Amino acid sequence: MRHFGHIPSATRTGLFHREPAEFTADSPARTLATALGATLYSPATRPRLADDIRKQAARGVVSMVLCLEDSISDADVVAGEANLVRQFADLAGATGPGAGGTTTDAGGGTAVPLLFIRVRDPHQITDLTARLGETVRLLSGFVLPKFTESRGHAFLEALTQAERTSGRRLFAMPVLESPELLHLETRAETLAGIASITDKYRDRVLALRLGVTDFCSAYGLRRSPDMTAYDVKIVANVIADVVNVLGRSDGTGFTITGPVWEYFRPGERMFKPQLRRSPFLEGRAEDLRTALIEHDLDGLLREIELDRANGLLGKTCIHPTHVVPVHALSVVSHEEWSDAQDVLRPEQGGGGVLRSAYTNKMNEVKPHRAWAERTLQRAEVFGVAKEDVGFVDLLTAGLAG
Repeated sequence: MRHFGHIPSATRTGLFHREPAEFTADSPARTLATALGATLYSPATRPRLADDIRKQAARGVVSMVLCLEDSISDADVVAGEANLVRQFADLAGATGPGAGGTTTDAGGGTAVPLLFIRVRDPHQITDLTARLGETVRLLSGFVLPKFTESRGHAFLEALTQAERTSGRRLFAMPVLESPELLHLETRAETLAGIASITDKYRDRVLALRLGVTDFCSAYGLRRSPDMTAYDVKIVANVIADVVNVLGRSDGTGFTITGPVWEYFRPGERMFKPQLRRSPFLEGRAEDLRTALIEHDLDGLLREIELDRANGLLGKTCIHPTHVVPVHALSVVSHEEWSDAQDVLRPEQGGGGVLRSAYTNKMNEVKPHRAWAERTLQRAEVFGVAKEDVGFVDLLTAGLAG
């Protein structure tokens, strides 16, 4: 699979200076953590879940979470588990083993996305892995809710056991959403505990996810479509502390994904649209701007930019319309790529300051090295846009498919 693989090859050629690279479920963990992109959540109870997965893959989705936790009622858990077993069998029946252990359509079509199951309890990990049988080859791992050190140990031990018995590499994606993490008096201790347990199981932790909806719930808050997570100060403070402890670039950190964007149908706008007009002034782009504003996606675009500025990569998504904007804004611009290349030139190993090739900034070799390395990792999986290609072009192509 690859990002923007759902658009025609000729279109990709016109958009990218360097096209996104292909990857499989068996690619290195660092590659997969960067490539998650917009991770689309779906209730595990959907009766045509296998068809939904195939449809979303054809539209550019590369990672999905099939949820047995908050998205379904307590009474539906048993039915949801049984449905997952049936739907994985359906998916497996339409696919065959491909290169590197990945899967492709029987007709050579779209690859199955990276699939994760969000469980409630540790025993579900071992139980579902056993019940999936041979179809576990389609599973990339599990999402672990309300993750703390004390809760995490049992989840990660269950994952280790499931990996051993199935013979399949399985990843964990802990969700950081517990009240202990939010409350100031317990935050530092909770973060230290999470850092300890995730370091112990580092090879199995693919990425850490933020449960901002739960953060808001603890204080009876719900942000409007005019507000990003960073406008809610109590949430922004938690995100900053999580990145501070768990997102460091010194080899101890993890990929931390951005919070979910809660989709609202438009009501009366209280503030001016955040999406500036200038990138949209040519041709039909103004129509795209209008559509994005009408569906409250201008706030999403702003939040994605703030995610990356604050050290987050990828995003939890609960609606398919959020996927293409996340991916379009994950593509590395030609200017970013040029700066990263300059910083990482072998002859610059001793440090120093360079004027950028775009002559609009100074690149400091030592302070910008970690940023440059992360940028080139993102460039590998999301590609590098051509010099004259902006996010509107990528959005338009992604939506057109």
